[in-house]
Amino acid sequence: MQKLTMNVEHTDGNIIEQSLQISRMYNFGSATRDPRSAVAHQEEVAKSGIHIAVDVPAPRIYPIGLHALDTSDAVFVQSTQTSGEVEIVIYVSDKIYIGVGSDHTDRALETVSIPGSKQACVNHLATKFWLWDDIADSWDDCILRSWVDGRLYQEVGVDKFLSPPDVLSVLRERVSHVPKRDFIVYCGTYVSVDKALGFGSNWRYQLDAPKLNRQIDAQYEVIDILREVKDDFRVPFFNPQKS
Repeated sequence: MQKLTMNVEHTDGNIIEQSLQISRMYNFGSATRDPRSAVAHQEEVAKSGIHIAVDVPAPRIYPIGLHALDTSDAVFVQSTQTSGEVEIVIYVSDKIYIGVGSDHTDRALETVSIPGSKQACVNHLATKFWLWDDIADSWDDCILRSWVDGRLYQEVGVDKFLSPPDVLSVLRERVSHVPKRDFIVYCGTYVSVDKALGFGSNWRYQLDAPKLNRQIDAQYEVIDILREVKDDFRVPFFNPQKS
């Protein structure tokens, strides 16, 4: 069980500090309402040699170790080829809460193993949440955005994705031993605005509810710790192939 502190923002603007107790975490992929909407992101990552297992029925589900959940302002990686993905986040406790996060992913490793790449980097999480009951009626008007080094990277309406209740229904249908409560789900991403993977050192992301005049924002810096080792002494990221 992992414990985090979150701020629950209510419709009247009051913010209540609350403890998150998390026993499981899951990531969804290709979790769009129209399966054709996921194709653009599949094509986007394919340009970098990443091939999604399209023979597995969408949405694809990746269980993630709790060690990967992070709310800090610095994310440590070991490759220059990493990038964030803004995603809806569902937290199930006594009630259903909605937040936003970034599934930061090692793209070099992803060419070899998508599940492995998702364990190699963090699932970054904004620490503010909303009650699903407070925003359900205006949910489809909400917008996800992300920026890399100040450049708009992603912008998409949440109506492209399965609704939070549908995500939870699929999860329980396809995964064994899902807890009754105290788990978190990242709900998948969408193609970038220029349809190409972006890399950079500063990532910012946002869930915007324009009808309610509410936003959740977070950001983090990416630090490539492998580069701190001098060139002549740096172990290669991929094992050298010997003939």
